[in-house]
Amino acid sequence: MTGRTPGPAVLGTRELGRALLARQHLLERSAMPPAAMIGHLLGLQAQAAPQPPYLGLWSRLDGFAHGQLTELIERREVVRIALQRGTIHLVTADDCLTLRPLLQPVLDRALRTGYGKRLTGLDLDALTREGRALVEEQPRTFQQLGTLLGESRPGRDQAAMAQALRCRLPLVQVPPRGIWDRGGPAAHTTAEHWLGRSLDPAPALAGTVLRYLAAFGPATAADVQKWCGLTRIAPVLAGLAPQLATFRDERGKVLYDLPDAPRPGAGAPAPVRLLAPFDNLLLSHADRSRILPEEYRSRVMTVNGLIPGTLLVDGLVAGSWELTTGPAGRRLVLVRPFASLARQDRAAAEAEAGRLLAFAGDDGDVLIEAPDAR
Repeated sequence: MTGRTPGPAVLGTRELGRALLARQHLLERSAMPPAAMIGHLLGLQAQAAPQPPYLGLWSRLDGFAHGQLTELIERREVVRIALQRGTIHLVTADDCLTLRPLLQPVLDRALRTGYGKRLTGLDLDALTREGRALVEEQPRTFQQLGTLLGESRPGRDQAAMAQALRCRLPLVQVPPRGIWDRGGPAAHTTAEHWLGRSLDPAPALAGTVLRYLAAFGPATAADVQKWCGLTRIAPVLAGLAPQLATFRDERGKVLYDLPDAPRPGAGAPAPVRLLAPFDNLLLSHADRSRILPEEYRSRVMTVNGLIPGTLLVDGLVAGSWELTTGPAGRRLVLVRPFASLARQDRAAAEAEAGRLLAFAGDDGDVLIEAPDAR
């Protein structure tokens, strides 16, 4: 009798969640340097300035202080630039020069389907040349760019012209934008001018996909596409398949992974964590059920596009939180569980919130709200 060759092993939702948390250093905090963590994660979502990247590192690194990231920004070792999904990310200088040209199709598509519709008949190449000269002369805000570009193009949509430059040029936001407790206007110059180096002329998508799997796997082709915004990822994974391990999820979809990447199993302990607003942990898979229960999706993926800080309990989103100001003017960490917390989980959430207050450097209070009836 001929035996049947077994198919790929099935990884359940809980197993996928534990693998993701392990690679994100949310099961155990890491001692790696902040720049190394930023590189491992292929950047931190930084659409909202300035706190989310700092909080993303705080949740993953042991002993992290916000001055460490501020120094990296001021020394131009990390930069803020539009990348994955066309949104602002904080990445290492090396990744900026590689990822920005690799993800150019994402920005091209955003321009075609958005502001580009207002620029019909305009010479975009000439606009880009003039815009590059303006931002390399000195950093400019989009409002300043729109005004200057409009001087020779009367009647054209100034905001649309400025946004066209965002898509066609590798514009980085210069400090003090994005610096903890300082901040400033979003003024831009080109990555080449800011870093003194050229963009990668031949960035390798396959290498970036392997790095994605190291930080976010196991994953389907749809997951990778959701993370980066590019299309036609399936052929890339097919080409990489001989060096990858393959599994299936509970719906039968093929999952790709690095053979030696951590997959600690469904029973691995997952401590309570506070995730930063807009954390890529929540935004980098087509199927987010490994970390975000479906019943809570609408409370996290809001209609206005604002993703709150989230509370993780037993490896899953179980609430939201914010760092705000209380009635007495003191700093307040307000935690909003979506359902009642067990006593030990509530205590752990209070401890994490206390750590966050210490990180922020202020005296303050922690408030765990009673879950509402939604």
